[in-house]
Amino acid sequence: MATHRFRPRYRGVAWTAVGVGGSLAIVSATVGVIVLPLVTGALGVLAGAAYLGSPTWRLAVTVDDAGLEVGTPKRLRFRLAWTDVVRVVASPTTHTCFVDGGAPERSLLVPGVGAPAPYEIEDRAALVDMILARVPEARIQRVESLDQAPAATVAT
Repeated sequence: MATHRFRPRYRGVAWTAVGVGGSLAIVSATVGVIVLPLVTGALGVLAGAAYLGSPTWRLAVTVDDAGLEVGTPKRLRFRLAWTDVVRVVASPTTHTCFVDGGAPERSLLVPGVGAPAPYEIEDRAALVDMILARVPEARIQRVESLDQAPAATVAT
């Protein structure tokens, strides 16, 4: 059994929003409480902190011989048996794959290079390899990148 945690993809942007917003708020408060920069700075701090503190970062993908599950230590979002996987669209070169569980709430995007997602997954290359090793070859569509797959195939 292996567990791969979700991680924020845009940490640098969030930390920049916190830093610039905090600096802007401090400077505007120091020079005489200029309202617009103070509010803008505070919003930057709040937006960056909200992104970094999101409950999404408690999610993890756990893979075992029976299937995969996505959830937190307290709440399971879904479990998908390997036999229930409708198809996998995978780009082994970018370590990206989409696992179609038959419905959006039972599907998983493992984002790699160029994949549109606000999150990353720890050790995605190993996760993609584990998924490809457990799903029957007939259900796997290999592509150079997910944006080259037919539009109906990959729902993001």
